[in-house]
Amino acid sequence: MSNKKKQDIEEQETENMKDEVSEEVSLEDDVLTVDEEGEPIDPIQALKNEVSELNDKLLRQHAEMDNLRKRTAREVVDARKFAVEKFAVALLDVVDNLERALEVEEGKEAALRDGVQRTLDSWHGMMGKFDVERIDAVGEQFDPHKHEALSQMPSDEPEGIVINQHCAGYSLNGRLIRPAQVLVSSGK
Repeated sequence: MSNKKKQDIEEQETENMKDEVSEEVSLEDDVLTVDEEGEPIDPIQALKNEVSELNDKLLRQHAEMDNLRKRTAREVVDARKFAVEKFAVALLDVVDNLERALEVEEGKEAALRDGVQRTLDSWHGMMGKFDVERIDAVGEQFDPHKHEALSQMPSDEPEGIVINQHCAGYSLNGRLIRPAQVLVSSGK
């Protein structure tokens, strides 16, 4: 065969392949560009619509997260402001008892003493409700984690034993909030 004929055959085959490919592309385009109702859809417009929807969803999520952050910040501020509300309300009963104790007439010290004792009992009961525990140290071994030594003095007790307490200590939920102020024995 001549070169010319070979070239013509190759060109014909190439033309046939191009036609087949273009038919396949046009068939695929037809399939991709028809919606449920059989109307043609522009693929570029479809992608633009999808990008627009995703952008809208992203903006809504961002706004929702921003609102959540602001709401959480408000709740934290409120929690700090009103954290001691129940405690303050419970203290009001103690204040009422102290005011009643001051109203006792002169010459009735026994009634005054009884009122102060009731107030103190009310105070300890209220503190117990909020897990505030009193630390009494007299007779215990000095513990620098729970006690604050004001001074040492000679006594019949062994060295390092608390012999007197100036102020009781207190703990809140097991954490020391005020050490007991104590006098410690230095031995004989």
